[in-house]
Amino acid sequence: MGYMYDLAVIGGGPGGYVAAQEASNSGLRTALIEFSAVGGTCLHRGCIPTKTLMHSSEIVRRINSGVPGIKMRFGDDGAVYDDYRADIDMRELQTRRREVSGQLADGVLKMLKKAGVEIHRGLGTIISEHEIEIRNPENRDGEPAETITAENIIIATGSKPGMIPVPGADISGVMTSDAFIENEKRPVSLVIVGGGVIGVEFATIYIGLGTKVTVLEGAPRLLGPLDREFSQSIKMILKKRGADIHTNAMVKSFESLDGGVIRCRYTEKGEEKYADSDVVLVAAGRIPQIDGLFGNGFSVDMNGKYIRTDEKMRTSHPNIYAIGDVTGGIELAHMASAEARNCVRIIRGEEETENLSVVPGCVYTDPEIAYTGMTFDEAKDAGINAEAHKYPMMANSKSVLSQQERGFIKVVADKDTRKILGAQLMCARATDMVSEFAEAIANGLTVEEMADVIHPHPTFSEGITEVLRLFE
Repeated sequence: MGYMYDLAVIGGGPGGYVAAQEASNSGLRTALIEFSAVGGTCLHRGCIPTKTLMHSSEIVRRINSGVPGIKMRFGDDGAVYDDYRADIDMRELQTRRREVSGQLADGVLKMLKKAGVEIHRGLGTIISEHEIEIRNPENRDGEPAETITAENIIIATGSKPGMIPVPGADISGVMTSDAFIENEKRPVSLVIVGGGVIGVEFATIYIGLGTKVTVLEGAPRLLGPLDREFSQSIKMILKKRGADIHTNAMVKSFESLDGGVIRCRYTEKGEEKYADSDVVLVAAGRIPQIDGLFGNGFSVDMNGKYIRTDEKMRTSHPNIYAIGDVTGGIELAHMASAEARNCVRIIRGEEETENLSVVPGCVYTDPEIAYTGMTFDEAKDAGINAEAHKYPMMANSKSVLSQQERGFIKVVADKDTRKILGAQLMCARATDMVSEFAEAIANGLTVEEMADVIHPHPTFSEGITEVLRLFE
């Protein structure tokens, strides 16, 4: 049978568009199916928009917390005022956010067109092993679906925010991150349900903008799956900046009060409590985006709510693959992109080149958090004779001169082989520096080999050399 395409990719996020570009550049006739804007959650509702907001928020917070030597001068009289406040126009900030996302999305589209990818707008539904129906989800005129055929299919539909099943979750003002990212009015008060990565990032943003923030986390600590020291430090910093943090807090309901106030009822240590706010952001996890993905009578094997795949990213149908969040693996944009490149190579019968065993993770709080490889506890649990050392970044010259708050770089190594096993960073530019450790782990570098690299002065990266010297 002849197929219209060698490969059809469903989903235009960082997994899908990378797969489509890689495939087309390698000579495969490729189709990309996307019902919304190319770029996916990361580009339009997640990574890029939140970091754009974070950038402005951090500027406002730093000005309002005082910068030595900087005064505000008003009028022609030359008067200098010590008591001043910076504020932000949320509409202008949201305009800027959309401009950034739009500029990057345009770049992705140009890249795909240059590669020769054929883009189909609509909702892709797999109706057989080699057939996909493409429908306009907003079509009200009964326009017939387009059907394409492909020898291979990659599912890269990503994930979407989940909503907690409690009374009042559907009232106005209770939002997921998708809706909240579009908010053009700075709330005076905000309750965030969930103290994971999304929750603490939004808490950081809105504290910086001057909003009264309350965080309700059901687990015993913030950022639960990460190193315990991250949790302790970020909780201390957020509280110092005015946030009200509650852990072991289980939300029971939401209700509307007079004046547009939303009351969130929760229990904490067996005690009934409530928090009132203008807006509630529910940041309690994400679920795979598989709505309408499969037609009647066709499906793939599932692993709970996620698509089941083997070590080669194949589903139960050997010509249909799945990558990224929809598989329930590591839900990071760069992981989806790495899987995309490997998946295309597998389809072409080539050797995989991306190392998926060492994946750095980042949390864009202030200070930033980044991590890769094993923690000390994980290494010990694995039976490794491990040692760990920590360098306080307040001893770093760049941290001092740029008025950074508490932070650290912690490194885990094998005591016997001296190889780097993992690193945890909480400091300025942590998300940029963590790649040095990921590369060291992937290439089996020892403490001494990594310490031989000279870092310029004064830089935050000097902290890497300093922590490695502690192993001597």
